[in-house]
Amino acid sequence: MNRTYIAGLLPDELCRELGLAQKFRGTQIFKWIGNGAVSFEQMTNLSKDERAVLSEKASLRSSCVSQVLKDPDGTIKLQVTLRDGRAVETVLLTDKEGRKTACVSCQAGCAMKCAFCQTGQLGLARNLEPEEIVEQFLFLEAECGKLDNIVFMGMGEPLMNLPAIRKAITVLTHKDGRNLSSRRITLSTSGVIKGIYDLADNGPLIRLAVSLTTADEELRSQIMPVNRTNPLPELRTAIAYYAEKTGKRVTLEAALMAGKNTGKESAERMIQFAQGIDVNINLIPWNSVEGLPFTEPSAAEVRNFTDILKNAGLNVTLRTKRGRTIGGACGQLGKTLVDSAQKSGL
Repeated sequence: MNRTYIAGLLPDELCRELGLAQKFRGTQIFKWIGNGAVSFEQMTNLSKDERAVLSEKASLRSSCVSQVLKDPDGTIKLQVTLRDGRAVETVLLTDKEGRKTACVSCQAGCAMKCAFCQTGQLGLARNLEPEEIVEQFLFLEAECGKLDNIVFMGMGEPLMNLPAIRKAITVLTHKDGRNLSSRRITLSTSGVIKGIYDLADNGPLIRLAVSLTTADEELRSQIMPVNRTNPLPELRTAIAYYAEKTGKRVTLEAALMAGKNTGKESAERMIQFAQGIDVNINLIPWNSVEGLPFTEPSAAEVRNFTDILKNAGLNVTLRTKRGRTIGGACGQLGKTLVDSAQKSGL
């Protein structure tokens, strides 16, 4: 018997899929899911017979947590095994003020092949379904308590799986469920221009981050193949459109690699790209990935690059390195999966 996985369903869909005659039952079940219930037995406002019937038809989870890794800095990474045996990683980040953010994956692997990213070396296995995205958030809440934010910055390119992300956001922000504020949601893209326009025009209204890394056309095409079909001038126009259409400031992210994109010329190119549009810039010193031909920048390199941008009047934030001991830092997701495969002789 094929089971229905329901963490990605809305109240009316629950009624339809579960054959519920009373609409309020769908809302009741939806609320329980948003509150973290993992079985129908926990749904005490349903009768025992109703719970037994529903347990035969459906499951509240399609995936499971197969590994929990904790960094001394408070970062937590979950390895989540999907129903087809593939796995993804999701990370809890905690800032200095104690705010908790779920960094979730939208694909198993990634097709973008960014040269400095561990996930980009895996290739793409498949898109995740809406329930598989929602479940990551719920797993993190079960492990760490209520979360404040969600960022689509895990494994995969979000704008290549936008329908599933839209559905997951609709579920997580629904007033009768988890009721997460859309103001607390950020999507990060490697620079898929068509998707940026789609998101601007059709929503949802969330924050956008673009992994720019360099505003040097030739270098960006070398290390981020997405740039070959989404060139910088067109990307800049799309970013400006998003900022104007939504009224939200866009974040430009830059992974800084020693001797690659940290010099004065690189800074000046980024200034030229950013000036005139409503953006802030997040600088992320590259987190080392074994086997990749890059080097972490020195503190002096990062400081000089940051100062040049700030002196040009740009809003700049230097991201703190977190989660590095568990392969949970920016650009490192997938390391645990690779290590597990190697140990298994795969």
